[in-house]
Amino acid sequence: MQNLINALQWGSFYALIAIGYSMVYSILMLFNFAHGDIFMTGSYIGFGVATGLIALSAAGVVALPNWLILVLTILFSMVLTSFLGCSSNGWGTAPCGTRRGPRRPSPG
Repeated sequence: MQNLINALQWGSFYALIAIGYSMVYSILMLFNFAHGDIFMTGSYIGFGVATGLIALSAAGVVALPNWLILVLTILFSMVLTSFLGCSSNGWGTAPCGTRRGPRRPSPG
């Protein structure tokens, strides 16, 4: 049973990354391999949030049940990772797409 759960988990990771690649390629017509970096950084953010919440719960600062720690970890990780993705798009990708003047077709 554990192997089935692990296989579904890894399969969903691969599917999520593949969908991101196909969406970027179909819209921009170029490969952007930054999805793996954002995905990995989101994992570290989730690990940090979970560790912090577990430490607060173990120290007795707040009494949180395990299911609430899991839900808060997922929510905080989603928010912080989406902020990271949007800000990296604003700093890195969006300025490359701005042009001054009309678009001209490439020769050939």
